[in-house]
Amino acid sequence: MLRRSSAVVSATALAAALLLSCASHPPAAPPRVESAAPALQPPPLPVPPPPSADLLRARERGWGYLVDRLVADGLPQERVARAFADPRVPAFDGLRFNPSPRESHATYRRLLTRKSVADAERCAELHAGVLAAAQRETGVSAAVVAAILHVESHCGSNTGREVVLYRLARLAMANEPHNVAALLARLSGPEGEIDAALADQVRARARYLESTFYPEVRATFVAADRMAIEPLDLRGSSAGAFGLPQFLPGSYVAFGSDGDGDGRISLYDPADAAASCARFLASYGWKPGLTRDQERRVIWHYNRSDAYIDTVLQLARRIERTGALHASASGGTTAAVAASASAR
Repeated sequence: MLRRSSAVVSATALAAALLLSCASHPPAAPPRVESAAPALQPPPLPVPPPPSADLLRARERGWGYLVDRLVADGLPQERVARAFADPRVPAFDGLRFNPSPRESHATYRRLLTRKSVADAERCAELHAGVLAAAQRETGVSAAVVAAILHVESHCGSNTGREVVLYRLARLAMANEPHNVAALLARLSGPEGEIDAALADQVRARARYLESTFYPEVRATFVAADRMAIEPLDLRGSSAGAFGLPQFLPGSYVAFGSDGDGDGRISLYDPADAAASCARFLASYGWKPGLTRDQERRVIWHYNRSDAYIDTVLQLARRIERTGALHASASGGTTAAVAASASAR
C-alpha cells in the first residue's frame, strides 16, 4: 500500500513538474510574416470629351466615314468636323458611278472647232512670254502647255465656282460600305441576284475612286494652308480641280511653281499656271525630242483619256503652225499679268 502510494505521489509530482516547466517556457511564437504590399493599380483612363456639335453634325450628314479617316491620318478633328458640318458642304446622300467609264472623242470635239482653235491661238499669243519662260525652265513644249490651259479652263475664263472640298469628298466616299451596298442593291435583280463579275467591277471601281480622291481631300487642307485660305474657300470645277491648269490639290502641293517670282503660287496667275503645268509634265518625263507615243504617255498622267490626249496634241500642232508663240517675252508677260489681274 505504502509503496503504491509513493508511486502515485511520484507520478503526480512528475506531472506537476512537467506542467510547471511548460508554463515557464511557452512555445516559440511562429515567425512573423510581413504583409504583402498592396498591388499597384493602373491610373484611371482619361475620359474622352464628348463629341463636339460640329462632329455630331458632320456624322448626321453622312460624312462620318471620311471624317474618321482624315482624323486618323493626323488632321485636327475640330478642323475637319467644322468643314464637313458647314452648310456649304451638302449632306452625303450616296454616289452613283459607272463601273467602267470611258470618255468619248465627242466630249472634246467642240474644242477643235475653228472658233476654239482661234481662241487657243489667242491664249498662246497673249501669254507667249510666260509660256516661253516655262519652256526654257523645264524643256516642256510651250504649245502643249498652251493647249492644256485652253482645254482645261479656256485660258482661265472658266475655272469653276464649285466647293473643291465637297466635290472631292463625294468621290472619296465611293467605297464607304453603305454606299457600295446601296449601289450593288440597285444593280441587283428582283431576288437580289447580281452577276459576280459586275459586283467585282463595282467594288474595284469604288476602291479606285477612294484611293484616287481620298488623298486629294487631305491635300485640300494642305493646299489651303499654303494659299492662306480656308479649305472651303477653294473653288473650282465639279471634278474638284481649280485654276487655269485645273490642278487637283495634290498636284498643286507637289508641282505648284512661282512663275513670276512674287513669293506666292496662284494657279489663277498665268505665269504660275504655265510654270506649274510645265513642271508637272517634266516630272513625268517630258523632254525635247520625244516621239509621239512618248508624248502621249506623259500627257496620260495629266488626264487618262485618249480623247483628251488627242485633243491636246492636235491643238498644240495648230498653235505651233500659227507662230502665236513668237510674241516677245516682255510683251507676253505684260499682257499675261494684265489679263490675270482683270480675271481676279
